Amino acid sequence: MLLEQINQPKDLKALNVAQLEQLAVEIREFLIEKLSVTGGHLAPNLGVVELTLALHYLYDSPTDKFIFDVGHQSYVHKILTGRKEQFDTLRKYKGLCGFVKRSESEHDVWEAGHSSTSLSAAMGMALARDLKGERNKVVAVIGDGALTGGMALEALNHIGHEKKNLMVILNDNEMSIAPNVGALHHYLGKIRTDRHYQKAKEELNQLLNKIPAIGGKLAKTAERLKDSVKYLLVSGILFEQFGFTYFGPVDGHDLNQLLDVMEQANQVAGPVLIHVITVKGKGYSPAEADSHKWHGITPYKIESGQVLKAVGPPMYTEVFSEALIELAEQDNRIVAVTPAMPGGSGLVKFAERFPNRMIDVGIAEQHAATMCAALAMEGMKPVFAVYSTFLQRAYDQVVHDICRHNSNVIFAIDRAGFVGPDGETHQGVYDIAFLRHIPNMVLMMPKDENELRRMMKTAVDYDDGPIAVRYPRENALGVSIDPAMTPIPIGTWETVREGDSSVIIAVGPMIQVAEEAAENLKREGLQVRVVNARFIKPLDESMLLQIADEGLEVLVLEEGSQQGGLGSAILEFYSLNNKHGVSVRIIGVPDVFVEHGSIKEQRQETGLTAEHVGAELKALLPRMRKRVNGPA
Repeated sequence: MLLEQINQPKDLKALNVAQLEQLAVEIREFLIEKLSVTGGHLAPNLGVVELTLALHYLYDSPTDKFIFDVGHQSYVHKILTGRKEQFDTLRKYKGLCGFVKRSESEHDVWEAGHSSTSLSAAMGMALARDLKGERNKVVAVIGDGALTGGMALEALNHIGHEKKNLMVILNDNEMSIAPNVGALHHYLGKIRTDRHYQKAKEELNQLLNKIPAIGGKLAKTAERLKDSVKYLLVSGILFEQFGFTYFGPVDGHDLNQLLDVMEQANQVAGPVLIHVITVKGKGYSPAEADSHKWHGITPYKIESGQVLKAVGPPMYTEVFSEALIELAEQDNRIVAVTPAMPGGSGLVKFAERFPNRMIDVGIAEQHAATMCAALAMEGMKPVFAVYSTFLQRAYDQVVHDICRHNSNVIFAIDRAGFVGPDGETHQGVYDIAFLRHIPNMVLMMPKDENELRRMMKTAVDYDDGPIAVRYPRENALGVSIDPAMTPIPIGTWETVREGDSSVIIAVGPMIQVAEEAAENLKREGLQVRVVNARFIKPLDESMLLQIADEGLEVLVLEEGSQQGGLGSAILEFYSLNNKHGVSVRIIGVPDVFVEHGSIKEQRQETGLTAEHVGAELKALLPRMRKRVNGPA
């Protein structure tokens, strides 16, 4: 086995191309076997095996910098840089990260869980290299889906203007997570299907090179002729207009072609773009047949491709999906919008039922947010279905274009709270803090699936501005569902457990944690009240004042950033209303980036458990007893 001999990139240098091809086969077998147990991003990595081998074969990491956009396709890079023995721990607590991780290896020079950042990072590293007088290579690997992100186009423009020496490899597999959309996608499709361009370009170059000392008017004529052929035959003219020298398209699974083109590109001064065509899921038929499903996959049976899933209640994403379809049947103003996540956001069935009311903008969260504002202004009911972590990318548009206009946009914020094995780049723990302070915003989170359905009805019926419902990446609880969706009065909380010893104010999945803690404390003679703070904004001010008047100790429990979250909002309310005697403790996500693992492990690490809540409340016992019994 060749793979057993590869522990660092330098080990590749002794191999010939035939051996590299055999190594590619072994790497695919390794990935298919390991991910059948751990799960992970299988299809993207199967598609870049030869490409990653070619990079490490020709260049010298970490002196030469490889920047992977997002990191979904970095597993092969990890295997070649000394981490193959750790793959049994992939995406597990304290194990190998599923993305590029700088603390793991000197070969990981850039971290990203969000797309379209690699070109800006490459430009920064090229600028630093030149300022320091160094000569290393800088290579950015970006997918065709990520190239639709506005940030990538901004970087292309700057790189072309500065004419820095760097290489962009466009990994074109016609997919991001879902099938790509948009004009740029179709443009790349024209290049992919053009069989005549490369031959014509080569013949024209040979002809021009045979003319000695081309100068003056003849040179200009020749250059115009060369450009006209490029336009005529639909080459990578877009990239050349940006200032890049374009190579391709190249078969991304042909090592001879890849190595040859990369070596040619090395001879060119300034920025170059190599357009590589790959097959997502290459080498494993189930992944090739459905690369969307196999983009990120749970454990599976290798022989059949059967995915192993636990039986139980539906995911909250599915509950949202069914509720949205029911509401859209009744209201033709409802339009669903997603930034390249129709599957992950639960909109596939909606698209099948209402194809004209489903809008996938590609990886373009900023555009999606502003477009939703305009849709709402024109009388539609846009539902912006987006992961919490990706909504961060549209923050300015939420403030400036939606909330400032008081535009009636509905936010369906998926993956709110901890996200498990995707880890710190994807944790949905910041949206409360960055949304609740914006004027006009209403923010909700349900305790169970029935309440999520009611919140969707609340959002559709609400006509006074932006409104958001956030829900976790978890299975629902399996509670009974009301026959009809009924709205919830804006800003009202509910008491789900009575008690007069103290009160836990919790939100979302933390309601179950709070109830478990209260049940444990009941055995010790404490009657703890549990309040469902289902509206994070506006707060239920009357209930908060009642709690203050009763003199109860308050513990706020939230699976979100402790700084700026629900607890902070409650403290602010009591301060503004001169309720300085109210004691408020907050258990939330501390001021650290929480790494990958299971959601249960992430909650244990941050103290979001019934045991920790109970211990915190028992620490208040002397004060509680003093309040109840009076001074000794």
